[in-house]
Amino acid sequence: MNSNPQRIACVGLPGSGKSTVGRQLARRLGCRFIDSDHVIEHRIGSSIREFFEREGEPAFRDLEEAVIDELTQGESCVLSTGGGAVLRPLNRQHLHARTTTVYLHSAPEEVFRRLRHDQNRPLLQVADPLVRLKELYVARDPLYRETAHLVIETGRPSVASLVSAIMVALKLEPAEPPQT
Repeated sequence: MNSNPQRIACVGLPGSGKSTVGRQLARRLGCRFIDSDHVIEHRIGSSIREFFEREGEPAFRDLEEAVIDELTQGESCVLSTGGGAVLRPLNRQHLHARTTTVYLHSAPEEVFRRLRHDQNRPLLQVADPLVRLKELYVARDPLYRETAHLVIETGRPSVASLVSAIMVALKLEPAEPPQT
């Protein structure tokens, strides 16, 4: 892989650390961080949860597909995608072809520990979120793996350790300190 890829995308289950790790990775690389869910919320003028309730998941996935198509053609960045972005074949294709895609692999139980009090994730607003996470994992893990160039086990390491592991695996160099 080249030493300074233009775009890196993070994929994984909701709560696997895509935004947190992506933001730190972008900072270390000296490039822009973009969260596709935040781009979508800005465009629709409401939360994804509200949009989901109002318009339904298919309408959300259509919008998400358009945003991912756009962002994977844009500027150099670290892109964090929504957990379900890989459900659409075109998203998987665009992410794999246009970015270096990193799958932040988390066990459903680990994600549940992180998200058990989060009220903002539409797909987890169910009677048993752990069962739901296990279902999402079974359905999505093969899609994340198909899309990814690199799989990183999140487990319990610190965010800094995960970022360092990604940089080493992708042979990335940190941004140069600014010249004075």
